[in-house]
Amino acid sequence: MSERRLAVISAGLSQPSSTRLLADRLTAAAVAALGERGISASVTVMEARDHARDLVDHLLTGFPGPRLSAAIDTMTHADGLIAVSPIFNGSYSGLFKTFVDVLEVGALRGTPVLLGATGGSARHSLALDHALRPLFAYLHAAVVSTGVFAATDDWGDPQEASRLARRIDRAGQELAEAMALRPARGGPEPADGLDEVVPFSRLLAGDAD
Repeated sequence: MSERRLAVISAGLSQPSSTRLLADRLTAAAVAALGERGISASVTVMEARDHARDLVDHLLTGFPGPRLSAAIDTMTHADGLIAVSPIFNGSYSGLFKTFVDVLEVGALRGTPVLLGATGGSARHSLALDHALRPLFAYLHAAVVSTGVFAATDDWGDPQEASRLARRIDRAGQELAEAMALRPARGGPEPADGLDEVVPFSRLLAGDAD
């Protein structure tokens, strides 16, 4: 049985959170769908809130700490990604955006991505298409067709919960199919031959050689 690496980002602020719950449900659906295709999954779940201070430090200094660096490597070398954010004021959360901001443009090029979002009511569901999808398109990710939004009623009302379960299963199948069609990544990408980046402090000092 072949194996694929699946990275999961949950940007919920509370513990427990509906955002993490949706991320877990999407992960279970994708893993099950991969299993149907004879593929096992190595899953790494990352809570954005656990990296909040490191993210700010990175934005200020330009250098990630060891734990954040490991999380970035996990994302950029995964065979598939599930990214779930709460919706605040009609868009993804600031913490979620900050996590994405530390990635290089093109770092997720071609990576299959399943998007999810949570909010208080269904009127926020369009944020999947007008906010999250363009963000990952800019990073050249291969976002699957079905995004999953879960409102508060989707968890409590039996009829809505059934509809949510069907959307989750469909999205998991789409992600698994996209991951199965791509060869498994064996590790960090090889160097592309570009010159070493010179730190800005050395440029200012005239020490670029």
